[in-house]
Amino acid sequence: MPGWSCLVTGAGGFWGQRIIQLLVQEEDLEEIRVLDKVFRPETRKEFFNLETSIKVTVLEGDILDTQYLRRACQGISVVIHTAAIIDVTGVIPRQTILDVNLKGTQNLLEACIQASVPAFIFSSSVDVAGPNSYKEIVLNGHEEECHESTWSDPYPYSKKMAEKAVLAANGSMIKNGGTLQTCALRPMCIYGERSPLISNIIIMALKHKGILRSFGKFNTANPVYVGNVAWAHILAARGLRDPNKSPNIQGEFYYISDDTPHQSFDDISYTLSKEWGFCLDSSWSLPVPLLYWLAFLLETVSFLLSPIYRFIPPFNRHLVTLSGSTFTFSYKKAQRDLGYEPLASWEEAKQKTSEWIGTLVEQHRETLDTKSQ
Repeated sequence: MPGWSCLVTGAGGFWGQRIIQLLVQEEDLEEIRVLDKVFRPETRKEFFNLETSIKVTVLEGDILDTQYLRRACQGISVVIHTAAIIDVTGVIPRQTILDVNLKGTQNLLEACIQASVPAFIFSSSVDVAGPNSYKEIVLNGHEEECHESTWSDPYPYSKKMAEKAVLAANGSMIKNGGTLQTCALRPMCIYGERSPLISNIIIMALKHKGILRSFGKFNTANPVYVGNVAWAHILAARGLRDPNKSPNIQGEFYYISDDTPHQSFDDISYTLSKEWGFCLDSSWSLPVPLLYWLAFLLETVSFLLSPIYRFIPPFNRHLVTLSGSTFTFSYKKAQRDLGYEPLASWEEAKQKTSEWIGTLVEQHRETLDTKSQ
């Protein structure tokens, strides 16, 4: 394949950074443009310290700035779009999430058309498929089955509509007369080093005598390691650029999982952190049906108060559904079309994540000890 260039949006994020770490190992790649609204100083430093001959260009800009996006896309061969606001709690205003996740994706697609970018890979989410009920049971689901989220909550809704826009754009004519080829990847709940979710869980537990707060003891999921998610994006980029593979990939979506055992959210948190003395919360929990209706009441109160006060419920029906359902998916289609095989085994992923949690423990215990003195 001839020399090529890649733009990664959300490059300062959890799996955006891992994609960059793998991209610098790609042959014939001449330039990586890393784009985010703001980069932390340590992230910017890491990009500059990458041991590679590939040109790495750091871009700070807003995905809602159409002119900026068009400039960022000039001369690019592949766009990997990971930038998104992830919030299932209702803390971030709905319109903000819709603007970034949906409008931002539409802006980027238009920029690709105007700048003649031929390939676009979208980081979607398993949330676009559901679950729609805490009673729902999907074991090793696959792409040929019809699973679509019916939630109006801003995160799953915005990701679903953005994915639809990406797949609908496949085959669009770009400015130089070629066509835009697109695909979407739907990773499961992602864990691994630098996970913001795991980091918050551990810091909270340190403040509560090592007891892990429950985020779902009744559900069954198949979490996926961040390194394997990043690897799937690399393979998708290769595939869309390969004339032999591309016809099978363009316009398609893929569930991305790995060989991490199926387990509850609470179990994965405990398994990854138990080496450092953490334990599960053994206190009694309300049954999921009761939690669901309590969430409905809280959402009703929030709606009634909305004209005069913004009340954010401590949990909502979408969260309860996520924490109570059985929802797992196979990666066989990605295996078939992309040649995807997990880079890291479960044992390797578990060890690396646990070691990182150990560094978190040391760092934050020192902080907590200092505050208590």
